[in-house]
Amino acid sequence: MNLSGFCIRHPVATILMSASLVMAGLFAWRFLPVAALPRAEFPVVNVSAQLPGASPDTMATSVATPLIKQFATIAGIDSIATTNSQGSTSIAIQFVLNRNIDAAAADVQAAIARAQKQLPLEMTTPPSYRKVNPADAPIILLALKSDLIPLSQLDAFAQQVISPALSTVDGVAQVQIYGSQKYAVRIQIDPVALAARGIGVDELQSAITATNANTPVGTLQSTNQQLTIQARTQLANAAQFANVIVANRNGRPVRLGDVAKVIDSVENLQTASTYDGIPAVVLAVQRQPDANTVAVVDKVKAMLPAFEEQLPAAASLSLLNDRSRSIRQAVEDVQFTLLLTIALVVMVIFLFLRRLAATFIPAVAVPISIVGTLAAMYAFGFSIDNISLLGLTLSVGLVVDDAIVMLENIVRHMEEDGLSAFDAALKGSSEIGFTIVSISLSLVAVFIPVLLMGGVIGRIFNEFAVVVTVSILASAFVSLTLTPMLCARLLSHHGPAQEENAFGRALERGFAALLSGYDRTLVLCLRIKPVILLTFFATLAATVWLLQTTPKGFFPQEDIGQLQVSTEARQDISFTAMKQAQDEVARVFRASPHVAHVASTVGGSSGSAGALNAGRLFVELKPQGERPALQKVLADLRRDLSRVAGINVFMTPVQNLNIGARAAKSQYQLVVQGLDQGLMNDWAVRLADAMGRDRGSFVDVTTDLQNNALEATLVVDRDKANQLKIGADVLRSTLYSGFGVRQVSTIYTAGDSYQVVVEFDPKGGWTPDRLDQIRVRAGNGTLVPLGAFAHVERRAGQLTVNQLGQLPAVTIAYNLPAGVALGDSVQRIEALKAQIGLPASLSTRLAGTAKTFQDSLANQGLLIAGAILTIYIVLGILYESFIHPLTILTGLPSAAIGAVGALRLFDLDLSVIAIIGLLMLIGIVKKNAIMMIDVALVLKREGQSAQKAIHQACVMRFRPILMTTLAALMGTLPIALGAGASAELRQPLGIAVVGGLMISQVLTLFITPVLFIYMDRLSEGLGRLFSRSRDEGKPLPAPAE
Repeated sequence: MNLSGFCIRHPVATILMSASLVMAGLFAWRFLPVAALPRAEFPVVNVSAQLPGASPDTMATSVATPLIKQFATIAGIDSIATTNSQGSTSIAIQFVLNRNIDAAAADVQAAIARAQKQLPLEMTTPPSYRKVNPADAPIILLALKSDLIPLSQLDAFAQQVISPALSTVDGVAQVQIYGSQKYAVRIQIDPVALAARGIGVDELQSAITATNANTPVGTLQSTNQQLTIQARTQLANAAQFANVIVANRNGRPVRLGDVAKVIDSVENLQTASTYDGIPAVVLAVQRQPDANTVAVVDKVKAMLPAFEEQLPAAASLSLLNDRSRSIRQAVEDVQFTLLLTIALVVMVIFLFLRRLAATFIPAVAVPISIVGTLAAMYAFGFSIDNISLLGLTLSVGLVVDDAIVMLENIVRHMEEDGLSAFDAALKGSSEIGFTIVSISLSLVAVFIPVLLMGGVIGRIFNEFAVVVTVSILASAFVSLTLTPMLCARLLSHHGPAQEENAFGRALERGFAALLSGYDRTLVLCLRIKPVILLTFFATLAATVWLLQTTPKGFFPQEDIGQLQVSTEARQDISFTAMKQAQDEVARVFRASPHVAHVASTVGGSSGSAGALNAGRLFVELKPQGERPALQKVLADLRRDLSRVAGINVFMTPVQNLNIGARAAKSQYQLVVQGLDQGLMNDWAVRLADAMGRDRGSFVDVTTDLQNNALEATLVVDRDKANQLKIGADVLRSTLYSGFGVRQVSTIYTAGDSYQVVVEFDPKGGWTPDRLDQIRVRAGNGTLVPLGAFAHVERRAGQLTVNQLGQLPAVTIAYNLPAGVALGDSVQRIEALKAQIGLPASLSTRLAGTAKTFQDSLANQGLLIAGAILTIYIVLGILYESFIHPLTILTGLPSAAIGAVGALRLFDLDLSVIAIIGLLMLIGIVKKNAIMMIDVALVLKREGQSAQKAIHQACVMRFRPILMTTLAALMGTLPIALGAGASAELRQPLGIAVVGGLMISQVLTLFITPVLFIYMDRLSEGLGRLFSRSRDEGKPLPAPAE
C-alpha cells in the first residue's frame, strides 16, 4: 500500500500527523528571535591603545608594530587594519567566518600580554580589546543633556552609572562616550616662572607625584583593639594641588600655584558633542558581531527607566538611531506580505475551482507547510528575518502546487470516469504521486548549490535555501497524505451535474475560450516546428547576451532611515575652528525637512583613533512616509552641504549588512599598497583624483591619506647635546610633559579615578620661536635653554598613518551615484588604473563590501550552472533518461529573458538577491514542463505518436499549469510591488520572478512541445544506432549442415 492509500484509509492518523506539524511550528514561532538578516558577520576584535601627545608616526612604530607582530602569529586571521592618529591607535583584527569570536578574543588578549614589554614606558594604561567591529554603526545612541547641570557632572553619571551597566548586557561589545567631559586637574606650567626659580619640569613632576599618594599604611594593634591608620595624603581638587610645595628657594617654599596655573578641568579639552544643537554627552552602544540587534536593543531599553529615575531633575535622556525599530518594521511588513500572498493564492485557487470544499483542500496545505517550516527554522537556529520570511513568502506560491496537481487529477477522474470521491482519490493519488515527488525533488535540487555556498553570501542564503527546501518537502508530504484524504472525504458531492452560478459559468466560458485558443495556436506551432526551434535558439542567444551586459550589483542599498556622516577639514585645522565648521554642518542637517534628529561629535571618543580634523554625525531621518526616497534625500543634503565652506562631508546610509572591519567615510573601499610609501601616497592620490573627476561612476571619493599636516620638527645638534650631557630620554620627557598632556598622578574616589595632567600654559599660543623658554636639565644639574642645542623646523607630516597587515596602505573610499551598479564601478577602476599608468610595483585590491561582491561575482555563473546540472541529474535519475531532462529544461532561457529584461526595465542591477530569483525561476519553470512531459510519456507508452501524445498532454494539463503559474505569480507579486520597510532589499527578487514567469509561461507552452518531438526523434535515433551496433557485434549464426 502506498503512502497516499494508507492516509485515505486512516483519516484520524493523517489529521493528527498534520496537527502535530502545526503545533511544532507554533511552538517554535514563540521562541524564534527577530533579526534584520541571518548571522553572516566576520568575527572582529578591535584593539585600542592611547599614548597622549604621541605623533601618528610614533604610534605606528612604537605601539602598533609590536602589537601587529604578535597578532600575526594568531591562527585564522583574515585581515589586520590599523589606524594611527595623534596619541591613539586602533587595530581591527578580522578573523575568518568560522572562527569562534570568544576564542579569537582570548588569543588577542594573550598576544597583547606578550607585546606589553615592547611598548613605551609612558603608556600608563595598557592596550584594551573589545569584540566589536569599528566599521559597524551603533545599534542605539543615548544623549544626556541639560540646560543647568555642567557636562562634567553628566559625564560622571554616564561613566559611573550608564556605561558600566550597559557594558554588562549580553551582546553589547562597548559603550563609546562621545564628547566626554571627565573631570581632571590640569596643571598649566609657566616655563618662564620655572626657569626664574631654577626648577626643572622633572623636579615639579616628582614633587606632585610624591605629594599625592593613596597607598596603604597599615594598622595599630593593642591588647584590646585594632585601629586602621589613615594618612590623608590624597589630594582631591585643583585648590589643594595649588598649595603643593615643589621646591625651596632662598629659604622660602615655592608652591605649585606660583609656577603654574592649577585648574579644575576635563581630561580631554579637544572633544565636544551635541544633540539637536544642544551640548550633550552622547553614548553609542555597539554590539558584538554575532549578537542579535533587536534582542540587545530591547535589553538596553529595559534599563532606561532605572537610569531616568537616578538622573538629576534638570537632566534628560534622549534616544537616537534605534536600529531595532527599522528591523521590526521590515519584519512586520514581510509578515503582512506573507499573509497577503496566502490570501491571493487562495483567491486564485477559488477562481479556478469555484467550490469552497475544493478550494479548502489545497488552501489548507499552505499554512500547514509554512507553519511546519518554522519548527525546522527553530531546530536549525535561524531567526525571523528578511531573508527567512522572504523564503517563506516565495514558498506560498510553490507549496500549493503539489496539492493543486493532486486535487486536479482526482477531480478529473470523478468527472470523466464517474468514480466516487474515495475511489477517485485512491486512483488519482497513485497516478500522480511520482509527478509530485519529481516536481518537489527537482525543485529542492535547485537549492543544493546554494546550500553548498561558502562565505558571507553563503551564510545569508543558506538560510533562504533551507527554508524554501523544508517548506517544499513539507508541502509534498501534505499533498501525498492530507490532500488525498480530504479529497476522499470532502468531494463526495462534487460532480459534473452540480450547477454553477452565473459568475462561475462566465469564468468557465472564458477558460474554455482560452483553452480553445491555446489548442489552435499549439496546432499551428506543431506545423511550423523549424520556426519554433529557431525561436528557442534565439531566446538562448538573447539570454547569454542579457546576462553578460546587465549591470552586476551586490546587495540592494537599504533605507533604514539612518545616516552615518563623516566630516573632514584641512589637516592643520585647530580644534576651535573644526568645532565651528562641524556645528555649521550639523545646522544644515537640522534645517533639512527630511531629518528628525542629529547627534554631532568632533575630536574622537574613548577608544577611537580619530584625527582632529575629522568629525562624525549620526543622523536619524523622518519615517519613510514623511520624506522622499533615500537617493532624493541624499541629493538634497549634498546640495545644501556644498554651501558650507572649509569642510568636506561624506554620507553613508546605515546598512544591516556590513562587511569589513575598516571604517571608511564612504561605503565601498579600494586599498592601495606598496613597499615605497612615497610612491604609494603619490599614486593613490592620482587614482583618487581620477575617480573623483568621473562623476558618472563615483561620488564622495575620499582617501584616508593625511600626510600634509604641519609638524614642528626639533633638529638637535648632537655634539652640543653631548657636551651638555643631555640625553634624548631627558629631552623627550621634558617636551612630553609640556605638550603631551602627561598624566603625573591620579585622584581616587569611591566611584571612579581621575587624572592629574601637566602641560605648558597654552595661553597666548605656542610658536616655534617660543620654545626657547623651555629649560632642559643638563648633566651637571643646571637648566639649559632648549635653543642652546636645538632649533625647530616647520615641515609637512602625517596626521594619520594607516596600515593593512604590517605594510602601510591608503584606502580610497567611494559611493555610487543613483543607477550605477557596483560591477560597473569595479570595471571603471580597472580602466582608470590603465589610463593613469599605475606602476606595477603598487597593488590594489577591493576591501569590505566591494571585495565580497567581487568574490560573489566569480561564483554567480557557477551557482546557476550548478543548479541546472543538479536538476538535470535528479531528473535523469527520476526518468531514467538522458534526453527527457533536457526537454524539461528548455523553458529556462525564456524565463531568464523575462527576469533579466524586467530588471533592466525597472533600472535594477543583477544583484545577489536577483540571482536567487533566477534560481527560484529554474525550479518553477521546469515544473510546467514536467507536468506536460509526464502525461505525454504515459500516452506514448499507450501507443500514441510523440506529436499526438504531447498535443493531448498539453491540452489536458493546461488548466493545472495555468493554475500553478498564477499561484506562483500571486505569491511573488506583493514582493515585486516593493511596499514597506526594507522593500528595496526584496524587490529585485520579486521583479525577476514575476518577469520570468510572465514571459516563460507564454513561450514554454509552445516551445517545449516542439522540442519534445525533436528530442523524441533524437532519442529514437540514438536508440536505433545503439541497437544496430549491438546487432553488428553479435556472432553470425552457424550455417546449417
